[in-house]
Amino acid sequence: MTKKQASYQRLVKIAAFCAVLFAVVQISIKLYAWFITGASAMLASSTDSLLDLAASFINLIMLTIALRPADNNHKFGHGKAESLTGLFQSAFILASAILLIIHGIEHTSNPVIIQQSHVGIWVTIVAFALTLLLVFIQKWVLKQTNSLAIEADSLHYQSDLLLNAGVLCSLILSDYLWPRADGIFTIIVGAFLIVGAFRILKRSVDQLMDHELTDAELKVVQDVVKKHKLAIGVHDIRSRQAGEKRFIQCHLELDDDLPLYQAHEIGEEIRLAVEAQLAPCEVFIHHDPVSVVVRH
Repeated sequence: MTKKQASYQRLVKIAAFCAVLFAVVQISIKLYAWFITGASAMLASSTDSLLDLAASFINLIMLTIALRPADNNHKFGHGKAESLTGLFQSAFILASAILLIIHGIEHTSNPVIIQQSHVGIWVTIVAFALTLLLVFIQKWVLKQTNSLAIEADSLHYQSDLLLNAGVLCSLILSDYLWPRADGIFTIIVGAFLIVGAFRILKRSVDQLMDHELTDAELKVVQDVVKKHKLAIGVHDIRSRQAGEKRFIQCHLELDDDLPLYQAHEIGEEIRLAVEAQLAPCEVFIHHDPVSVVVRH
């Protein structure tokens, strides 16, 4: 293992451990605040932090697996394990969201007087500060590693900053102006979680079903081939993604009279160029003499 690879693994694991640790602390203080205040919005925030913990813990496990090289039993790597966890995670989020919405409807119909709202307010301020610190750590790690997994986790926690701000507004409104604000905000959080769950579900299913890469990503292959002066064309491009890694296979059209060695060198140049632009990526190229290519 190179020094750069060791540094990458160490930094992404630090960021993942920090996310798990911060989520545990936030769950503890938010559940305490919910027990003291009885605020539905605080329960919603606690539930979201519980989901954060699940997501961060799964992310930590997936990063550990993703860092393993391909082996004899998994020659394409272990990336699809991430998609499987996405299915379980989306089901968990959906169940939690439905419970929150039911709880929110009940509190909207029968508003509950929030006890010691100042406890909930201060806990929410502390949670906001902790989330802000975690996002700062993740951003720093991103600058060093450019890890897509940490970037996704960071975006998730950035949305939590808005959630904590919303909980704070809900507690203040419920205490002084609008008692039903607590229940209504809980319903909004539940709906937000449902939308996120379906987004995770779609991405997981797409990867498990070997959904093609986007048109923009496939255009990279075509552009690289067009720029090479000895490549005539490319066809039968197939692609899929497992975890963070993309897999692309294609048929490269070359002149009939090229020596085998030169054809191989051209393919290698194109392969390396595509993999560099779509990293992490693995490209498989089949070389075709142009005379056997059937045009449609």
